[in-house]
Amino acid sequence: MNIVVCYKIVPDEQDAQIQGDRTLSFERAALKIGDYDLNAVEAGVTLAAETGATVTCLTAGGDAVEDSKLKKAILARGPQENVAVKDVSLPAADSATTSAVLAGAVKSLDDVSLVLTGEGSADLYSQQVGIQLGERLGWPVVNAVSAIQLDGDVAHVQRSLEDVVESLDVPLPAVLCVVADMNDPRIPSMKDILGAGKKPSKVVALDEVAVEAAPATVEVVSTLAPEQKDRACTVYETADDEAIEKFLGAIREQL
Repeated sequence: MNIVVCYKIVPDEQDAQIQGDRTLSFERAALKIGDYDLNAVEAGVTLAAETGATVTCLTAGGDAVEDSKLKKAILARGPQENVAVKDVSLPAADSATTSAVLAGAVKSLDDVSLVLTGEGSADLYSQQVGIQLGERLGWPVVNAVSAIQLDGDVAHVQRSLEDVVESLDVPLPAVLCVVADMNDPRIPSMKDILGAGKKPSKVVALDEVAVEAAPATVEVVSTLAPEQKDRACTVYETADDEAIEKFLGAIREQL
């Protein structure tokens, strides 16, 4: 059995700079593996240890997919192999295009029984790629997954919703999107990092992957930071009921 874990290389949000026109600049931002994807990697590696499966990590992006530091960062967390689809258009691709590329790459891999994704990407967080990926593969797909147990050709899954936890039996192969509080991603040791450099990592061009036509479905008009406002500095010094009511009233006016 091969477990495929999808991940995305994203700019570090801590390095984002707000320009004078409220646009965001990531020119000086370092690149990293998306935080939510690390939960999917941890889930895949844990399941592999329990079942004897192998783990292949899969991404789609631009030149960053060949960055040796990033490849070590993902492989040091337990996967046996890394596969990346590279094209200049992919870093800015929408969910439809990304899911189509990932589906084509999954179909090219052998013995895939389970695909794991994070709940959303750390940059766009549309929460659509995993759902669309399952549809393109024609496999069952479940999101909001908080626990997984593999039993032959069935995955016993817990799905955490706002007011209930569902227990589902999902036939394999399937796509599962895991939530961020499912686990605590491991921190690789120096031995893990050094060993990661010896693991296989393959980069394929976009035209080498059989991709279904995926017309653009989203047009980004603008991305702006909130307008800066000075603090009102209104102070209510007493704790009687009248002051509390005034305080609550002031909050309601702002909302």
